[in-house]
Amino acid sequence: MLTAAALRVLTEEDRADLLALVARDPVANVFVAARLHAAMGQPWRTAGELWGHQSGDVLDGACYSGANLVPVEASEVALRVFAERALRQGRRCSSIVGPREMVRTLWNALEAGWGPAREVRDDQPLLALAGAPDVAPDPHVRRVRMDELDLLLPACVAMFTEEVGVSPHGADGGAIYRARVAELIGSGRAFARFDGDQVVFKAEIGAVSPQVCQVQGVWVHPDLRGKGLSASGMAAVTEAAQRDFAPTVSLYVNAWNLAARRSYERVGFEQVGCFATVLF
Repeated sequence: MLTAAALRVLTEEDRADLLALVARDPVANVFVAARLHAAMGQPWRTAGELWGHQSGDVLDGACYSGANLVPVEASEVALRVFAERALRQGRRCSSIVGPREMVRTLWNALEAGWGPAREVRDDQPLLALAGAPDVAPDPHVRRVRMDELDLLLPACVAMFTEEVGVSPHGADGGAIYRARVAELIGSGRAFARFDGDQVVFKAEIGAVSPQVCQVQGVWVHPDLRGKGLSASGMAAVTEAAQRDFAPTVSLYVNAWNLAARRSYERVGFEQVGCFATVLF
């Protein structure tokens, strides 16, 4: 067993060091950066614990432990210490997600105690775009209004089920998921193209930091795929995101999803890293 002396739960006093850590790779670390910036000027609330690994006086790695387990700029030694902590407390997350090599190291240490995983996605290109999109934006893609929640929600459920492999309707009948979609709409981060009452394209902006925002939930109605709606829709979302949220827009995609990858390439997204996700 490794000593846990170098590991501690981080607090408000560590915010500056944490911000410096996530700034090493603003695209890869936007998930944690978003939680830090959202809590600026407020009591320490990150919807989960943040573990830090200390090397002397230097914070040389972190890990967010909440609904997801997310490593941040962590060395192999730090990751092994984080894994020991995770094993002691038991699995509380629905996934491990982050830069591929860090996720691999965590999962190698956790699999015997937490496995088997429902699925391991080991090759998820991390993409980013800081300039203008290369294709014309779809003028029909717009922010979703709150009174359109019940129109958007079925598309969100369909996307989630198709992408994750399980329905977001849990024991609560989907109340938490509905509230999350409503929160995205209320914050102006849900975008869609409607044909009457039918959603034909949608995407949301999830994590947001001053430097980067991350697009999630990209979905085109199955009957309309292959018609270019994804590229023009993503161009519209990217323009709005760069104007209203952050100068760089990012997302990650499964390597096997060639149609989506071609669409993002058309828009101008380029690969800047690689993620992996372990799903439970």
